[in-house]
Amino acid sequence: MGRVASKGCTSNNTAPKKRTGKVSTARLDEMIEEATVDCYNESEAATGIFTMLDENLALPFQTIILGVEVTVQKVHITERDEIVAVCRRGRDRQKVPVLDLPLPEPRPEGSEWIDAYRRWIKGR
Repeated sequence: MGRVASKGCTSNNTAPKKRTGKVSTARLDEMIEEATVDCYNESEAATGIFTMLDENLALPFQTIILGVEVTVQKVHITERDEIVAVCRRGRDRQKVPVLDLPLPEPRPEGSEWIDAYRRWIKGR
């Protein structure tokens, strides 16, 4: 059953949950289509992709940013429709654009949605 995104488009949550290697560009295009199937503009499409990322990315996970280990606690979409990762180290918290987020090896489950977002951004 699809989930209705907050800005009005629906997404079809049929993507695989496990990251089993590099996802083909054809599969990324299918994922983008699934996330944006009922979207009428870029804002709704960004929300559709965010919804799929939020539902499928295994959180929390650790990664390294500027040589420092941080915990990615959640993803968020800004008012400018940019998807960001909310990272924490101790008491400090920082939002990092998902486009710039280095992913650990092995990659967390659902990280193929980050790849799909990156591909969608390049194709806009």
